[in-house]
Amino acid sequence: MPGFQYPDIYDTNGRQVAYLGSPGSGRSYFRQDINTGLIVWNAPSSQSIGEYNFAFVVEEWRRVAGARPRLIGTVIRDMQIVVGPSTNLRPEVTIPEDICVVAGTTVNGAVTATDPDRNPVQLFAYGTFPPITFQQTATGPPTARGAFRWVTSCEDVRRDPYLFTFKAQDVPTGGNPPLIDEKIWRVRVIGPPPQTLQAQRQGSSTRVVLTWDRYQCTQASQMLIFRKENTSGFVPVDCQTGIPASAGYTQIGAIDAGLSSFQDDNNGRGLERGKTYCYRIYAVFPLPKGGESIASAEACVTLDGTSALLTNVTVDRTATNGQVTVKWTPPLNQTGFTAPAGYRLYRAPGQNVAAASTTFKQVLTTTSLTETTFVDAGRNTVDSAFTYKLEFFSRDNTSANAAEIRETAAPASSVRLSGRADEAASGNVLTWTYNVPWDNTLQPTTIYRRAPGSPTFTLLATVAGTATSGTYTDRGTAANPLIAGETYCYYVQTNGSYASPNLPNLLNASQEICVAPVPCRPILTLQTTNCDSLAANLYALPTTVISPNQRYTNYLRWQLDANSPPNCNLAVTGYQVYYRGPEATEYQLLATTMEPSYVHMGLTTVSGCYQVRAVGSNGELSAFSNEACNDECQLFLLPNIFTPNNDGVNDTFRPKVTSSLRRTHFTAFNRWGVKVYEGDQDPFINWDGGGSSEERSNGPQLSDGMYFYLAEVEFNDLNRTKRTYKGWVQINR
Repeated sequence: MPGFQYPDIYDTNGRQVAYLGSPGSGRSYFRQDINTGLIVWNAPSSQSIGEYNFAFVVEEWRRVAGARPRLIGTVIRDMQIVVGPSTNLRPEVTIPEDICVVAGTTVNGAVTATDPDRNPVQLFAYGTFPPITFQQTATGPPTARGAFRWVTSCEDVRRDPYLFTFKAQDVPTGGNPPLIDEKIWRVRVIGPPPQTLQAQRQGSSTRVVLTWDRYQCTQASQMLIFRKENTSGFVPVDCQTGIPASAGYTQIGAIDAGLSSFQDDNNGRGLERGKTYCYRIYAVFPLPKGGESIASAEACVTLDGTSALLTNVTVDRTATNGQVTVKWTPPLNQTGFTAPAGYRLYRAPGQNVAAASTTFKQVLTTTSLTETTFVDAGRNTVDSAFTYKLEFFSRDNTSANAAEIRETAAPASSVRLSGRADEAASGNVLTWTYNVPWDNTLQPTTIYRRAPGSPTFTLLATVAGTATSGTYTDRGTAANPLIAGETYCYYVQTNGSYASPNLPNLLNASQEICVAPVPCRPILTLQTTNCDSLAANLYALPTTVISPNQRYTNYLRWQLDANSPPNCNLAVTGYQVYYRGPEATEYQLLATTMEPSYVHMGLTTVSGCYQVRAVGSNGELSAFSNEACNDECQLFLLPNIFTPNNDGVNDTFRPKVTSSLRRTHFTAFNRWGVKVYEGDQDPFINWDGGGSSEERSNGPQLSDGMYFYLAEVEFNDLNRTKRTYKGWVQINR
């Protein structure tokens, strides 16, 4: 647009459309509040007289529960501004500070305005609707006044604040145009806190029942329930809704807001005796308005006694029919337990508690509360760890129809040890894992080692563990160094504890493992084709047999490098062969073999790369061998004559000698340079002398004579080599 100028930009002559203040003492601005839409140009100067136009974009977004907001539409609007000379000065409106109120609160706000010229001022309010009222009580001078009143209700709760726009417009004299000032007041309405939350233990069980007054805002959709151990001291401030993560609570439930009770049984596992549990709740409101309430007051309850706890899952014997001992403590309370009461013990393979929840198998049921040890025999402790879950059961009362009360102790796994010789063959790296409810970090883990030829394990070292694992590298000591090439055996014993002085020193042993020296690295050789020799004798080579079923074979051999790394193990039990084809970027396991050679048959191309790893007696893997690759040669020879007479001999134009091809773009021309055929569907061309320029030579047959060709060939090698061949060919029928 001719003469267009941004309002807050200096032009090349140093002139500025807008200035800040009255008169401009600094750089002016032209701004839009993206949340309220309020546009402010502060302020046009006397040099800016004229007509202006600006446009703005209004975006509509949709919020969907569980998803990010999505833009669903836009509208572009524009506005005209006429800047003219005037001696009138604009009024200034004053509004209340932004506030937040609980639904049901009456909001009163005083709006005032003054005019520098002492003209009367009219006040207007936008965004108001019944039962909201706004009345001007004085026009001034000196001060115009207005009163805002809104009796909020539960229907007004929403996540975003309400926006009320107040405009002050003066009534000037002398024919001057009126001027205005606008400001926006933000009022947020939140839900009231749920009232009278109480937490009570259900009988002698480990369940807690929460009750509260029916929530007064029927528009709420859900009541969220939160729990933590011990009190938090959290107090909502400044209209704070919900519960911040810093308060330490964990959400344990969400129910319909119309309900007024909730039973906490810890997802069927029961809560832990001897602990204090504290609860808070708050309401949430449905979309699209959304919104939350203030959290309730805290309600706490203490469960007397102690719960049954797993204390030991220790491996007694390492064998395919090995043994694990599981121990636990009995539960206690002040009044005892109603019979029948007892334990159920469950077992699952592995250490993944989440996965084990679907594979637990019951291995023990007993009604003797003093029976707190179970010896799990016949377990394959060589190949697997095991996780155990303990369930204590009793009756709610002595009646015949009394419900069974179940309390589930947190699951615990056995300690799983693994080891390997490091790549430099200078030490053995041990790692162990566990998934247990007690703390293994307060006391060190003990490592035991058995030397070659010794029948017993001896103390090697103690190290600190983490919450779920530990690691140690055995490099020997000056008094007891590692012997190169020998196999050493290990097990570890963790020392855990609960947060109770009555349960210290929970000792649990892993299975035993033996670590052999790392296998020596193989040196790989691959039988490859001498492409240079073939290319030098290209014209003497026999005609290539072209068949879609053509298959190739690669021959691999390797030997172990006794010094890679030093002191490596030559006594291996097998090898892993890895292959990367011409289209692949990563190696894949191809085969395992006990022989130091491998024949890879049935290949559509010889192109490909290989690596080999040696496997030790305990599954140790060597470093990868060198990479050995075979590749297609770039051989391509076209004849100078063919006879397309359908006698079955030399009927098509095709390579006499060729390597494997991906693609050939072939074009034929007559002696005047006119293209008579073009195709790229067949990598081996197979032109029958037709004169069509289509992909297949199904046009009229060309006359006998000499033709020139251009063949753009892409070979099926690892580098996808491309070459162009030019020449001539004679057609004789």
